[in-house]
Amino acid sequence: MRALTSLLRYAGKKRRFCPKVPDEEILLMAMKDMNIAKLTSTDLPLFNGITQDLFPAVETPIIDYGKCFCKVCSDSMTMGLQVTPFTITKVIQLYETKNSRHSSMLVGKTGSAKSVTWRTLQSALTALHHKGVPGFQLEYPLNPKAMSLGELYGENELSTNEWTDGVLSSLMRSACKPDEKWIVFDGPVDTLWIESMNSVMDDNKVLTLINGERISMPEQVSLLFEVENLAMASPATVSRCGMVYNDYIDLGWKPFVQSWLDKRHKVQWTQS
Repeated sequence: MRALTSLLRYAGKKRRFCPKVPDEEILLMAMKDMNIAKLTSTDLPLFNGITQDLFPAVETPIIDYGKCFCKVCSDSMTMGLQVTPFTITKVIQLYETKNSRHSSMLVGKTGSAKSVTWRTLQSALTALHHKGVPGFQLEYPLNPKAMSLGELYGENELSTNEWTDGVLSSLMRSACKPDEKWIVFDGPVDTLWIESMNSVMDDNKVLTLINGERISMPEQVSLLFEVENLAMASPATVSRCGMVYNDYIDLGWKPFVQSWLDKRHKVQWTQS
């Protein structure tokens, strides 16, 4: 039911932006935006076959990402990265997933360009924001497994019974400014700390601390979890998040080698 509610809400958002597009195309577009990003290359044909059976003779409208696409390409080249169809596709999928859910997860093994995906999107939307296009400006990366639960959420001092905010509660208090932001959790997901985030990932977006205080996450703040796998995540947690899966096989080794060669050529040219 949670996935269905999110799909209908996202379809309604697309309907407001595309009032002249038929309902079937809007619904199909919303289904693809929310599901294709988390599928592997082997599962994608199966999903396309199911959608074709559900929506026969319905074509998905092509969305123009002109400004964002050009900015992503230019930023990738500025950072010394290779502009490949895989990286561009994942950046666009993360952008659409972010628009459909306020909590998103980037899943993939090391070397599958997870950090590159969200940092490239952040750089592009920040630059577009300065040009008057709505976007987000700041991100707050943190590793939840590098600290205790008290350091993450906050705790009471036993001797004085005085409350001390943790890293996450402090970030959520400071994130109430109007600029759009992401709080990035870069680390493994396990039940020790992620279960306390379920209420934040719900529609009410409330973090409940152990002292009874409740912090509401404002509309302009989103959550992004960068993880290798979801082996320790419960179905309740997974169902609350939009998913973007980066497959190392789809990325391949050639972009790494080409970036290394470009860097060597640049160093040699500078020395000469």
